[in-house]
Amino acid sequence: MPFLPAAVLLVLFLVSVRADRRRFRNAVLLGLTLISASLGVLFLIPALPGPLAITAWALVLLVPVLGTLALGCFLIGNGLTMVRKEGRSPTNLLSLAAGIGIFALIALVLTVAGHGSRAMDTLAAGLVLLVGYVSFLFLCFLAYAFLYGRIRVRGDVDYVVVLGSGLIDGERVPPLLASRLAKGRQIQDVQAARGGRVPLLLASGGRGSDEKLSEARAMADWLIASGVPREQIVLEDRSRTTRENLEFSRAIMEAADPDYRCVVVTNNFHAFRAAMTARRAGVNGQVLGSATARYFWPSATIREFVAVFWEHRAVNLTVCATIAVLAVLGALAA
Repeated sequence: MPFLPAAVLLVLFLVSVRADRRRFRNAVLLGLTLISASLGVLFLIPALPGPLAITAWALVLLVPVLGTLALGCFLIGNGLTMVRKEGRSPTNLLSLAAGIGIFALIALVLTVAGHGSRAMDTLAAGLVLLVGYVSFLFLCFLAYAFLYGRIRVRGDVDYVVVLGSGLIDGERVPPLLASRLAKGRQIQDVQAARGGRVPLLLASGGRGSDEKLSEARAMADWLIASGVPREQIVLEDRSRTTRENLEFSRAIMEAADPDYRCVVVTNNFHAFRAAMTARRAGVNGQVLGSATARYFWPSATIREFVAVFWEHRAVNLTVCATIAVLAVLGALAA
């Protein structure tokens, strides 16, 4: 029964998702399920007729190699686009750095392999294993974030919380924030059109040191200019971080109605991490993502993953340190 482990993991994944969609363990369980299913497929290949088995093994070997090379080229191309359109800030260089890193790792492995040094081979294997662990977590994050992004609003909600972001020239709503506001208004319009209660739009964002007014105030002005009545807008104008956005918004909603239901709106690349933060902040609602320019998405997604990786640093750094120590000990013993 080659697919039994995958079936068990799938059940665990579905149970975990049903309990709470906003946990990172859901992403890991999904990744383990897919890997187990892939191993089950590999187990069946030897039973295929000769030509089919050869073709299947060729695909197993070629697809990862070609996919890795294509991914590296894509990330480098995207990185150059980010630099051209958004500038050379460290976060804008993430996709470029990732693409270069892929080819650097391939070059290192090819250089070390076959030179007769068991110690160097062991260290290279340790590095590949370390990169493999981080890559596995990234693919888990990517796959589950995609699934999480397919969530739709079910039933009536009392509030649509729109998370703020920095303002242009300290007072104007930038395109990324405008897409969140447009998404929030769309949710409100859909709820109203089907005869349900009209949810309040809760604009959440304080005033930064370089801003002339709070993000919440700028967001409210944008919504009013787009036709939303003032009485349908609530401001949370004290927060400085996503965690504070959600905690302060929860306090406002609970004060009005302890049994409130809400949805939270941010950009699609940020939705899953914001959902995990919402769970920790005790917010009763899922997180929806608004559209983002395609060229912006890869670097932003890598940035989100780095943040999630660091949020779970106790486990992740322990695993990475263990791999590094074993690789060094193996090299010394070689």
